[in-house]
Amino acid sequence: MASQTDIKLRKMQIYSIFVRNHTKEGTLKAIEPDLQRIKDLGTDCIWLLPIYPIGRKDRKGKLGSPYSVKDYRAVDPKLGTWQDFPELVKKIHELGMKVMLDIVYNHTSRDSVLLQVHPEWFLHDHNGNLINKNPDWTDVAELDYSHKALWNYQIETLKRYAKIVDGFRCDVAPQVPIEFWKEARKEVAKVNPKTIWLAESTSKDYIKELGQKGYHVSSDSELYSAFDMTYDYDIDSIWRSYVKGDITLKKYVDALNTQGVIYPANYIKMRGLENHDQPRAHSIFINENDMYNWTAFSAFQKGSTLVYAGQEYGFKHTPDLFNSDKLDWDSPKMDLTNLIKTMHELSQSDIQTSGFYRITALFDDIVEVTYRLGNILRVGLFSLKGGSGEVPVNLPSDNYTNMINNSLVQVQDGILQIDYDPIIIQGEPLR
Repeated sequence: MASQTDIKLRKMQIYSIFVRNHTKEGTLKAIEPDLQRIKDLGTDCIWLLPIYPIGRKDRKGKLGSPYSVKDYRAVDPKLGTWQDFPELVKKIHELGMKVMLDIVYNHTSRDSVLLQVHPEWFLHDHNGNLINKNPDWTDVAELDYSHKALWNYQIETLKRYAKIVDGFRCDVAPQVPIEFWKEARKEVAKVNPKTIWLAESTSKDYIKELGQKGYHVSSDSELYSAFDMTYDYDIDSIWRSYVKGDITLKKYVDALNTQGVIYPANYIKMRGLENHDQPRAHSIFINENDMYNWTAFSAFQKGSTLVYAGQEYGFKHTPDLFNSDKLDWDSPKMDLTNLIKTMHELSQSDIQTSGFYRITALFDDIVEVTYRLGNILRVGLFSLKGGSGEVPVNLPSDNYTNMINNSLVQVQDGILQIDYDPIIIQGEPLR
């Protein structure tokens, strides 16, 4: 990890917005009336999915993917004018939130400005045809970072945006050379030394797959030399296997605990149940009690927290990336707003930032998460698949307040009864 990364970024709640689908108007300006509601969720930073013009050549769907970028240095006219962008950022800043802009540096659209002006900056086969590392990405052309002039152009673009926004979410970051990201971070720091860097990291299987084709893809450990945060895609397949019932809770928990010993001490994972590339969490956890527990458990893990717009109301439909697919704000499925806000408030405590952190798999798919700082132990208990029963806790016999809903929780002789609802309590440990 970048040595200067501040572990206080673990307190950050990130709210992701796909501008085109967020409102009926689908514009930057139309987001402004929704900012106070987003702030009230506990949001610290708004991540805007790409806002650039979208290519037309080999476009997928009617409107195309926002990740098929035609011009890095322009705003999609369908979203508004260039001036609408800094004006939105200004209003976000006025509410005390930061802005993270999506950067797509692995590829451009197949009719991009760069491809027209500098075709030599792109990957080609021996016959001069464009080639992609990922054959499924038929609407884009992949960049070739062996050209130093490309580095200069991309870094200059970042420096321009760094004068406006507070950070960058970097798409497919592992496929762009890590040395480029190190150089970019160093140069951007000259404009804004507090810039936040989030990498969309990837899985070990994808790293192996591209490695077999002769391409280097950076691991999370490598990415931490340039980035503050990474996705938790390193364990995503393990998580999904557990949810499906293919592996035990212990194997999933072991993977979570392993993160704490293989990454730098100040590592930060962005914890999230869903995003624009993945199914909605409520479509996976149909039972509302399961959805409630998983929301709390995800937010209680060490790291920053991601909320994908609509998740707070339990939306089940994942918005289409290639066509108009507006969020239906008038039809909430369940209200998770208070839980999300409460979990964010709890995350502001130093015990969850720098306390000793451990996850333990208990019986009946109940998981325990503990943080210990000094003589205080904070214990979280989450029923991931509807289990209930008596669980052991390292706290003396007493009545405690569930920090999630202020209900009374009794510990007697080191035993606590959990009945479906998540519990977080704290006190001085027995040992």
